[in-house]
Amino acid sequence: MKISVEISKYPLRDEYIPAIQDFIDRLNQHPDLRVITNTMSTQVFGDYDLVMDTLKQEIRASYEKFGRAIFVCKFIDGDLAPAEKTGERDA
Repeated sequence: MKISVEISKYPLRDEYIPAIQDFIDRLNQHPDLRVITNTMSTQVFGDYDLVMDTLKQEIRASYEKFGRAIFVCKFIDGDLAPAEKTGERDA
């Protein structure tokens, strides 16, 4: 079963960017997941068990390294990742 997750992280500290970037960087180290980041959130797509196990691991690591933060997540079954662009750029 596939799953799509949208995550927003809100570190409860003045220096919040390093904590967010570290979380995103660690998600991107999992080659079997598709991770798309924009200015509002990070989206993760992949096998249900892999996504959930990875989030469990990486959220815990984030708390241990950076302390208190709020994670807001939306989950939906299925892979709703946008199609990857292949070929030439649109004019």
